[in-house]
Amino acid sequence: MYHKTSSHATEFISHEEIVNTLSYAKANCNNRVLIQEILEKARSCNGLSHREAAVLLECTDKELIASIYELAKNIKQHFYGNRIVMFAPLYLSNYCINSCVYCPYHIKNQTITRKKLTQDDIRKEVMALQDMGHKRLAIEAGEDPKNNPIEYILESIQTIYDIKHKNGAIRRVNVNIAATTVENYRKLHKAGIGTYILFQETYHKENYERLHPHGPKSDYAYHTEAMDRAMQGDIDDVGIGVLFGLNTYRYDFVGLLMHAEHLEATYGVGPHTISVPRICPADDIHVSDFKNAISDEIFQKIVAVLRISVPYTGMIVSTRESQQVREKVLELGVSQLSGGSRTSVGGYVHKETLNENSSQFDISDHRSLDEIVAWLIRLGYIPSFCTACYREGRTGDRFMSLVKTGQIANCCTPNALITLQEFLEYYASEATRKSGYEFIRAQTEQIPHPAIRKKTIEYLQSITQGERDFRF
Repeated sequence: MYHKTSSHATEFISHEEIVNTLSYAKANCNNRVLIQEILEKARSCNGLSHREAAVLLECTDKELIASIYELAKNIKQHFYGNRIVMFAPLYLSNYCINSCVYCPYHIKNQTITRKKLTQDDIRKEVMALQDMGHKRLAIEAGEDPKNNPIEYILESIQTIYDIKHKNGAIRRVNVNIAATTVENYRKLHKAGIGTYILFQETYHKENYERLHPHGPKSDYAYHTEAMDRAMQGDIDDVGIGVLFGLNTYRYDFVGLLMHAEHLEATYGVGPHTISVPRICPADDIHVSDFKNAISDEIFQKIVAVLRISVPYTGMIVSTRESQQVREKVLELGVSQLSGGSRTSVGGYVHKETLNENSSQFDISDHRSLDEIVAWLIRLGYIPSFCTACYREGRTGDRFMSLVKTGQIANCCTPNALITLQEFLEYYASEATRKSGYEFIRAQTEQIPHPAIRKKTIEYLQSITQGERDFRF
């Protein structure tokens, strides 16, 4: 049975409903009248149901696919403008007691170098990230109650927030750790985290259990219901995602949207972010082992339809993807990018050799943060290091209400420009600084509200005089 507001994973992610949805989508993949009706509905920017979205994803008509892409671009521009939020992952520990067959952290892997950062190690890693210009981190750790207990995570968060190095400070720590209890989510909330992130990997229960044969993560229901417990633990910004390639992409696409619908219907606010990683090589993991790996074309289509279906939700693409792929999906819906990333434990301070690899996955975009900022500016995007909404209490339903009414635009573009100015002043290369200043001047002139434009100019001038950390 399918019950959107049920507390049971197998009811709000109903296998029967997904199968029926996929059958309906296949039957209507070339129904031009229906698809045009769905697109017309989507133009209102109120999103689509999982069934309507599945029809768009299944569509094979080239003309209609072009319309889907064009609409995705328009909706992204409407909600996010040309802003791209920047962040970096910080791997604390790769000790793990799970046996996930797609992850090199799995307990049976005897070739990966096991590492765990001390608090002093964390300080060094964070200072290296601050020296790049980062303000927002996503901390990552394997599941191991002995090596990575919640107390270790909480202490690490406090360490990160306490570090004030030169002109740098991390202003938002997002957390990507294993499913845990309501009590532990309350502890994370009190520690001042930003978004709690957890990928489902796949929503197909049978395949999920096959991919996770042993360890705490093997419990499908406990894992799938983690976001409910996070919400009950006062965390109102959560990030979901699947690892495309583990299962058939159509199935997981529908499951992902059903999960978003469940959160919206049950708690009044959907996911703050959706991540769309694809399976990629790692220490003892080979993409060829996964027959469901998807092409760039399908990946781009997934991003476009997600943007149409959940217009208010941020969408994240990591350095798993190449520069070419990232450039394409930026215009179709992606609103957050990692930059200068290392996926190894301690990788920002120490460059690893092949014999001491501790990475979770191989990255495809190896550019520095400065290079990525310069690239985004050339493409006409504003690289944003803004953390204002979290720090001003604009989270959960308060954030979503501002987004849905369009009022958030009065904050987002000015804040993006202000934080970009900080980056240029303290961290950018001379070439990036020069092009960035010209870009900021042009973008500031386009701020529609006169008072906000005037105040933005004042803040920008103050930053050039040594002041910082302004926000709307």
